[in-house]
Amino acid sequence: MKPRSEPGGAPGPAPRSEPSSATGPALRSDPNSATGPAPHSEPSSAPHPAPRAAPVPRTASPAAPRSALRIAVTGASGFCGGHVARAAAAAGARVVCLGRGPGPVGEHRFWDASRGEPDFSGTDLVVHCAAAVGDPAPGSRAEAMMHAVNVTGTERLLRAAGTRPVVWVSSASVYDPRLDRSLVTEDHPRAGHLNAYGRTKAAGEALALAAGAVVLRPRAVYGPGDTQLLPRLLSRVRAGTLFLPGPDVRLSLTAVENLAEACLAAPGWSPGAYNIADAEPYGRDGAVAAVLRAHGVPARVRHLPLGLAGAAARIAESLSRAEPPLSRYAVDQLAHPVVLDLTRARARGWAPSRTLADYLSPGRG
Repeated sequence: MKPRSEPGGAPGPAPRSEPSSATGPALRSDPNSATGPAPHSEPSSAPHPAPRAAPVPRTASPAAPRSALRIAVTGASGFCGGHVARAAAAAGARVVCLGRGPGPVGEHRFWDASRGEPDFSGTDLVVHCAAAVGDPAPGSRAEAMMHAVNVTGTERLLRAAGTRPVVWVSSASVYDPRLDRSLVTEDHPRAGHLNAYGRTKAAGEALALAAGAVVLRPRAVYGPGDTQLLPRLLSRVRAGTLFLPGPDVRLSLTAVENLAEACLAAPGWSPGAYNIADAEPYGRDGAVAAVLRAHGVPARVRHLPLGLAGAAARIAESLSRAEPPLSRYAVDQLAHPVVLDLTRARARGWAPSRTLADYLSPGRG
């Protein structure tokens, strides 16, 4: 499990600090400007906050000019957060990067997401990309750290944000995998999670929603600087063959530039959850084959019977004390159709501009 720049049940914490000035409008960045970022972000454990009676909307007012807007980006030293920070700077905002390491632009303020509160003084809004990701074994230290970052870290972040607008980057992993996901709306149940990542993102997201934040749910974020999807995919090629569980399915993927654009537009949206993905889903086998070709990996895609893949995952989980080489979560992510309905985000004026073809074309990736 790694902390990364990327939720529920209990209500969120009460506001505390105030933003330094009136919050600004949603930002629009040049989609061609955000390019590859750096490593990762952070890992929490503060007392549980008192329940709130009702969520307080945190949407930005169309007041301050872009040049006056100061945006705080957590996890900016990582993949998603780095892209958001670059895109915000390209759009004219002044960027404050919070994390254990500096971001690609702007001011750096140290914050370990597993402990302490972030310093948002002088900023107008917050985009929370910091997260712990991975597939840790139940009861492991990695699982405890994931809860510390994704759940109690969110409690402390919301306390520190006060009344500032908050954009909380979640994941489509919060959706119940036991139900049909051939077209998933934001009202799809959030239960039945197969690992700690899904559970902790669902719990943290619930806190953010209860506090009046805008929550974005991307799926399988890819693009320049990716340290998760591509390395995992390439590591599973054996003797020129890549086995995928079950027959070909349609899957939503999210270009990191599309996510960054949504993060900058979202402060002007109504509080709530929004699916974020590329405009159209992809056929799994074709997309995987195209990625392998683009990276010069000669491999054939073959299908492993779904029952056999599931059994192998259960055995691997039972034998592993850390992150298993194969898990039920990993099998689920590839074996079943998962297509995100983008109607709600599109109704706010957002439209995805990037596709996998852009990433695989010469000069990209």
